[in-house]
This record gives sequence, structure tokens and C-alpha cells, in this order.
Amino acid sequence: MPGGSEDSLLAAIDTDGNLQPEKKLKELLSEADELTAIFTAGRRTSSRNQTSNMNIGFVGVGRMGANMARRLKDREFQVTAVYDIKRGRATSLAAELGCAATQDLSEVTAESDVIFTVVTDDNAVRQIFTGTGDNLLVNGRGKLFINCETISPQVHIELEQAAKTAGAETLEACMASSIPQARQGKLYLMCGGSEQTFRKAEPILKELGSTVRFIGKAGEAAKVKALVNMVMNINTAGLAEGLALGAALGLDLEMLRKVFSQTGAASRVLETDGEDMQNREHTCYFSAAHAAKDSGIALDLARSLGLDLPLARATKGQYDRMIAEGLGELDKSGIAELTFKNRHKHSGDHV
Repeated sequence: MPGGSEDSLLAAIDTDGNLQPEKKLKELLSEADELTAIFTAGRRTSSRNQTSNMNIGFVGVGRMGANMARRLKDREFQVTAVYDIKRGRATSLAAELGCAATQDLSEVTAESDVIFTVVTDDNAVRQIFTGTGDNLLVNGRGKLFINCETISPQVHIELEQAAKTAGAETLEACMASSIPQARQGKLYLMCGGSEQTFRKAEPILKELGSTVRFIGKAGEAAKVKALVNMVMNINTAGLAEGLALGAALGLDLEMLRKVFSQTGAASRVLETDGEDMQNREHTCYFSAAHAAKDSGIALDLARSLGLDLPLARATKGQYDRMIAEGLGELDKSGIAELTFKNRHKHSGDHV
């Protein structure tokens, strides 16, 4: 190959068969690195090209699902069908993306090779996959389902078996991020299921996530996600109480948040929710209702093992209270409305 590594190798050897000075060796090593990089990039491109030719469907196109679909469309994937129980969401997104808004779940499967589900809870997942009459597995043979909702680990295990019976594959891809990250392709994805299935889905997932981690068999990623959200919810409730007490003591909350950020009170939740709690800005990125549901999943796991988690239990109690008082669709930061004095009609002086 003229001008390539073979010519360079010949040039590096003198007429006696001895290697020439170190400079030539360095040139050879550099060319070898370049060839390796080209080969690796070619493999990545080939893998992405294979998946970008697949037809992709979405079931559940609320705040997260819609932005994931938009991201894949931006990355030149073929989004062919969307479905949502709220028909208006599906038709609006379909018009934007230039795809079908199907009326039946089985149509999504028929139109797609890979189907993402982003629905609410255990019951919703069971309904879309195993509901009487119309469901996603009706046309499931040969299809890949990537399930991104936060649900009980056992449901993922049941779903994997149901999909196998239908000749399909499933992968749980639990998300530890929010709406902006979904749109930007910067989700943190924790995956569970068959590793072979994960490798098949990985090129698509890498277009959606900045971190894509394989955790283990079906249900394992869901366990990790339940713990992530349990701890996040506890941190959120704790921060709300710290800021509420600071306000009741007459402290400058800007100063208090700064001190928190520089000491053991620092947390990711402080960065994302602290100012919102102070300013009563609770635009929903992750709802109180979802926080209650996810803490409940973790508590169910703990109970099955005979563990008592008093902080998780108390936090879920607060989020359940938000739902009961009509605040369930506020962002999780809205828990501050229960702890700050004189904010909410039922907060009283219990701080």
C-alpha cells in the first residue's frame, strides 16, 4: 500500500537489515495508532448505520418520551410510529416528527423494529404488553422492546418471559435524568436483561445517553433505579426541611444554600432544587406522584427482605400527603410547600 505502513517499514530498515534511528520507529507507531483509530471508527459507524436503518416506535410520549423521540429524529433515526393513551399528545408529536400516530398498540409494533416504552407504572406496563385484545406483543415476533419507565423489578422479569414466548426481546433501560437530558441525548441509562440484547440496543442507547451502563439480568437495573430515586427523594425532603427551618430562624437562604454547597450538606438535589424551593418555582420535571411511587417500589423491596427503612418511609409519607392535598403534579421540589411556615394551607406550625 504506497505511502502506508509497509513503505514506512521498508524505509526504516537500512541495507544491512538494521532498523534506522528512533525517529522512524516513532513514525511507525504513530501510523499504527492512526490505522487503529480508523478501524475502530469504521466499526462504530457500521454499528450505528445498522441501527439507524431500523424503524423506531414510542409508546408513552409525555415529557420524557416525546423528547427522546425528538432526539432520535434529530440524529437521523427513523421514528415511524408513536402512541399515547392521551391521543392528542401522539397526534401532535406525530405531526412534528412526520410519523404515524397509531390508535392501536399492535400497530406500533407492526410499524417498528425497536419500540421504546415510557409509561407510568406496573399496571400500565402490564396493560400495554399483556392486556386483553390489543397489546404490543400481538405483532411482537422479532421485535425489540426497550422499557424506560421506573417499575418493580419483578415486572421486568415477567415481561422478559412474556416477550420470549412471543418471539421478542426486552431490555430495561432505566433513566436517572430529566427532561432536558432526554432532549440533549445526555440521559444516564442503567440497563438490565440479556447482555446480547443490550449489545444490540447499545448504539441507539448511546444516542440518548451520555452514560449507558449494563447492570445485569432482568430486574437488576430496576433495583438500582429504585434505590437511586429512594435516596434522591430522601435528600429532597431533607433539603426542604433544612431550608424551611433556616427561613423560620430568619436566616438568609441565599447564604444558607451557599454554606450547604460547601459543606457536608451539599448534594445534587441542592444544585437542582434548592433555589426552586426558596422561590416556590415547582415547574414539573419529576413529579411528587412519581416520587411517591418510586419510594414505594424501594420500600416494597425492603419489606420483602425484612428491612425497615424509616427515612424512606417518612419521605414517602410526605409525598403521599402532597398527592392527597392536590400537589401531586408539582415537581418533587414542591415538598417544600409542606415544610415552610405559612406556605400551604395545611402546613401550619408543624415545622
